[in-house]
Amino acid sequence: MSLRSSQEALQSLGVHDGLLSAAEKAFLDEQGYLPRGKILSDDDVARVRQRLDELATAEGEAAGQELHQEAGTKRLANLLEKDAVFEQFVVSPRVLAGVTHVIGRSIQLSSLSSRSALPGQGQQEIHADWADPVPTGDFLVCNAAWMIDDFSAENGGTRIIPGSQRRDTRPRESLADVMADQPDQINVSGSAGSVVVFNSHTWHGGALNRSATERRVVLSYFTVRHSEYIQNDHRQLLSDATKRRMSREALVLAAALEDQD
Repeated sequence: MSLRSSQEALQSLGVHDGLLSAAEKAFLDEQGYLPRGKILSDDDVARVRQRLDELATAEGEAAGQELHQEAGTKRLANLLEKDAVFEQFVVSPRVLAGVTHVIGRSIQLSSLSSRSALPGQGQQEIHADWADPVPTGDFLVCNAAWMIDDFSAENGGTRIIPGSQRRDTRPRESLADVMADQPDQINVSGSAGSVVVFNSHTWHGGALNRSATERRVVLSYFTVRHSEYIQNDHRQLLSDATKRRMSREALVLAAALEDQD
């Protein structure tokens, strides 16, 4: 295939406007997030869980250094390089339909990473994934949180403040305590294999894991193409061997090719 643009890659994958209902589009626009249901099979979940655990053990203290390390969690990054099983997190039409509804069809993968909140840990400050507020309709970043374990009230999940993508202030300017639970937050829950797409300008953060086991999530973080800020440069990070085994669609969406626009 000679795909070069993200629009061509999306078309090849069958990503189109009809993959979201009118009600889903309205919910995503208004609330800033959208559950997409269970996308990964139980076998996929088991394989991903196993591979994340293997990588965390193998990388040890270096785990996550390509992107971010965080106390109380196991972080992994540059996942496309580390196993073919992770490509599905980049090319899912149901997820990409939500992402493109938020930021348009000229997109690229900014990073593909994982976060495992350890027992008794995992509370993040409420934040947005862009430094400054932007006008509604000019959104620049969108994330998909893939639940590799069940997300529940006990183990926390992701906390989101619905509608906050439309606020014109930063969380630290508006909230008395960005680490504390907020009265208007919701906690995303779902079974392992489920996905929630959220506008990354929406205020959110990891919640405290009160369970006895870790809570794993894979994060597919997209931005508008040629953004001023990309978390991972996949042209540089992906080996030639990895690029040879990836689909053209995934390579284009990751902006990993030298010959694309």
